[in-house]
Amino acid sequence: MIGRREVVTALGLLGVVPQALAAMRTVPGKAEPFSWEALQARAATLATKPYSAPAKVAAAEAIDYDKVGSIRFRADKTLAGGIRLFPLGRYAPMPVAINLVENGQARRIEFSRDLFEAEEGHAAALGIAGFRAMAPGGTSDWMAFQGASYFRTAGAQDQYGLSARGLAINTGLPGREEFPDFTEFWIERTGADAYTIYALMDGASVTGAYRIQSRHVAGAGVEQQVSSVLNVRRDIERLGIAPATSMFWYGEGNRAAAVDWRPEIHDSDGLALLTGAGERIWRPLNNPPHDTLDSFADQAPKGFGLIQRDRNFDHYQDDGAFYDRRPNLWVQPQGDWGKGAVMLYAFPTNSETVDNVVSFWTPAAPAKAGQRLQFDYSLSWQSADPTAVASAAHVVDCWQGVAGRPGAEPVKGARKLVVDFVGTGLAGLDRQSGVTAKIDVVRGKVLANAAYPVVGQKNRWRVTADVAPDAQGPADVRLFLTRGGRALSETVLTPIF
Repeated sequence: MIGRREVVTALGLLGVVPQALAAMRTVPGKAEPFSWEALQARAATLATKPYSAPAKVAAAEAIDYDKVGSIRFRADKTLAGGIRLFPLGRYAPMPVAINLVENGQARRIEFSRDLFEAEEGHAAALGIAGFRAMAPGGTSDWMAFQGASYFRTAGAQDQYGLSARGLAINTGLPGREEFPDFTEFWIERTGADAYTIYALMDGASVTGAYRIQSRHVAGAGVEQQVSSVLNVRRDIERLGIAPATSMFWYGEGNRAAAVDWRPEIHDSDGLALLTGAGERIWRPLNNPPHDTLDSFADQAPKGFGLIQRDRNFDHYQDDGAFYDRRPNLWVQPQGDWGKGAVMLYAFPTNSETVDNVVSFWTPAAPAKAGQRLQFDYSLSWQSADPTAVASAAHVVDCWQGVAGRPGAEPVKGARKLVVDFVGTGLAGLDRQSGVTAKIDVVRGKVLANAAYPVVGQKNRWRVTADVAPDAQGPADVRLFLTRGGRALSETVLTPIF
């Protein structure tokens, strides 16, 4: 059943499609039958064998970020209407196999240095590290797969930002995180700007079969339907489904980290959740002083994702990286995922080149060796915020600073939290309308708070709260706007360090 987590032994799949297993033994350059069922069977068989880490090409270490950029796939060799290949380099040294699928037949793309051209004086290509899908005209790309199980799209504004992963394993457990690899791909063109990507995953703890149906709509973004079937090789303490990896260095809420001249630098500024009960939650991202892991328990979640809400160029002033154009990534589970939690892991960074934020779903039931697990979900890469419902006020800004009244002596041991909400449901409300802020704090206490409309701004309200974390901090703050016992806004969850 689509979207349902099934738990059976990996061995139980063997023998279901033995003829399909034979069909998967692809001979380079020769057309062979291919099917989604055959790929699942191959992944199940692989799980019964000892794990063997894929070999890396040692010479790729010498091809750094700048040098790999001097090696380009030849435009006249473009495959399947828009597919171009990535060469190996220091940060992607493991060769992957690429197959093209047409009418149920797969044909392996054999590596040849003639597929690439290198600038004079630079190294030639050593192998294939991944691929990208070009937009019409061939001047930019809209989707790319490269490294471990990472992939990403350029969203609605032709700008790459955060990445998705096929799977996260033991993320946030010191020294224990695993990065299983997509070792082989099958690419099927399904439209002028659409592909179905099939991938075989292999890792120490899991094998998997993935089908990622991808469609690019110019100006609107990229939609992907993901089907993942996992075969657990050994017990996994923390299994991360539909992971997304992003970067948050600094924003308006942690200006002390702004050593660069640009006002803000981040790929995403918040984690949004739509719970199984229908509650909308916003967790602003931060650059923490130490590793942090937040867990948001839920049952049958309706959606979650890393969002870049702030799309004002003036807030970034970056006309090269264009952080105001970075795509959102919204995950929508298909079927009932049961009990579990959305997790948010973050660690400190002092650079925009380090992805320091990861979000994912982890099931409540532990992943045990021999299980077969299935998760289906959609990924929406857009600029529009899928959680910003007009009638419900949503967060547009979140600041922290010294506690106390402006101009007076700061309150020692406390911080001021300021959150601004915008929404049409706030229209016509004023200070006499009975709007208040409902605030709860764990590991701390609220010293003072207020909620009021921002002068001169349409449908915009501000909440201020002085919060004193206790000795076990940070303090975890939960707040939303309310009137007459009814919530007027999404719920904000944020730490105060």
